[in-house]
Amino acid sequence: MTSDLSGIIKQKTHFFQIRVFYEDTDFTGIVYHANYLKFAERGRTNFLRLLGISHSELISSNEPKHFVVYKMNSKFLGTSTIDDILEVKSIFIGIKGVRLKIDQDIYKGEKKVFSTNIEFALLDKNAKPMKFPDDMKLKIKKYLN
Repeated sequence: MTSDLSGIIKQKTHFFQIRVFYEDTDFTGIVYHANYLKFAERGRTNFLRLLGISHSELISSNEPKHFVVYKMNSKFLGTSTIDDILEVKSIFIGIKGVRLKIDQDIYKGEKKVFSTNIEFALLDKNAKPMKFPDDMKLKIKKYLN
């Protein structure tokens, strides 16, 4: 697997490109609003993957754990259409206790079309909030902005 598939990290910011497909659009021909959340999710997942944090490994480990969205504040600032190339920019803002904060913006060229601030929790196999393991915390802290 190449890092291009997962995007790249430059100066603590993760950059990930997505091409808009027909399936991403609604009847008006523009990207359906919920798909921006999917694009942001792909960006976050790939950012973590490049840090050596894999969702599949977290779930299948001896002590299974997973991320869930705790809080989200999003703004839809523009539109995108089929064949547009979008870039998801992700920045870790903070990690404390059971929560991780990340800011994400999606651009079409120079124009920001979507922005979201998300707070995640890490849950154990019983869906109880848990503190981030030290090794995971160290990987993320290197990229805090």
